[in-house]
Amino acid sequence: MIPLFKPFMADEVDAELSKVLHSGYIGQGPKVDEFEEDLKKVFQSDYVVTVNSATSGLQLAIHMVKDDWGVVLSTPLTCTATNFPILAEDLFIQWVDVDKANLNMDLDDLARKIDKNTRLIVLVHWGGVPIDYDKLEDILSSAYRKFGFRPTVVEDCAHAMGAEWDGDPISARNKNIQVYSFQAIKHITSVDGGAIVFPNEELYKRAKLLRWYGIDRESNKKDMRCESDIKEWGFKFHMNDVNATVGIENLKYLKDMMVHIRTIASIYDNGLLLVDEVIPQSIPDKANPAFWLYTILVEERDKFAKYMTENDIMVSKVHERNDNHSCLDNYKALLPNLDYVADKMICIPIGWWVTENDAHYIIDTIRKFYCGVE
Repeated sequence: MIPLFKPFMADEVDAELSKVLHSGYIGQGPKVDEFEEDLKKVFQSDYVVTVNSATSGLQLAIHMVKDDWGVVLSTPLTCTATNFPILAEDLFIQWVDVDKANLNMDLDDLARKIDKNTRLIVLVHWGGVPIDYDKLEDILSSAYRKFGFRPTVVEDCAHAMGAEWDGDPISARNKNIQVYSFQAIKHITSVDGGAIVFPNEELYKRAKLLRWYGIDRESNKKDMRCESDIKEWGFKFHMNDVNATVGIENLKYLKDMMVHIRTIASIYDNGLLLVDEVIPQSIPDKANPAFWLYTILVEERDKFAKYMTENDIMVSKVHERNDNHSCLDNYKALLPNLDYVADKMICIPIGWWVTENDAHYIIDTIRKFYCGVE
């Protein structure tokens, strides 16, 4: 069976991890600092804060920028980890429909729904395909002209480690808050963990406090671990040296991983051109996706999924639309685009473990299902 997900673990992890496990220091320490410095180079940003999960990172980011009465515009096509932190912060969700072509937030619908009560937008780069940043910027600038403020944007980048926009990492041109995931099956894993990339030093310094109860760890080193005055209470969201060590070693392989994964995506793109019943997720012109998922819209999805499984290829929707969960019943909305894609979308294997031969076999299997030929 060609799996849909498979954790990547660098060979070097074992020896480095053993050193940390027996060092007597396994909490947040020098390895976390080292991992953050490595991430700053990858993200091309000086404002990177690690956390114990991307979900924690999203809650921390939302907590830091929320208005008590605010309405959050968000997408229902995502992991619940995107939207449950909004609920955890007692905010109201207003759904934005999805774009039928690229499966990200429908930016036209976003523009229609921004009003004087909108303070926060939470968006997702589905499968690692960046949202159209140019169009998003136009919408935010228009909101400023209309309402006198620019809504804060928190980007859930859990799928987007390695994604680029206009030739640079999506973090390099960032004016928003971005949250990345190092969960077990992401491109780069630290077993679990996440990172927040902030647009300025003020938010960065505040997050470093709030991820660990609000305590200034630098001052505590001088005060022999006694807690100095806490001005703002925080969370227990910090990363530890064990997770950071795994992340440090795996991060070294990101560039090579992206080259391989994009090669597999190219095989899929070319191989599906003549299969009318299959439509791959579209990609904005300036985007170079990370392809954590390779998502297609297909006819006869249930039969297709059964056929692929019978031919030893794992496929899945990966995430259920969030607005179907009963705990989100209070936020129902008409979402015709999501209704359309929800019954057609499915993901095929893409990742470091998928060989070029695997990719050709997957294409041949799809073509045989729809066209009767290999």
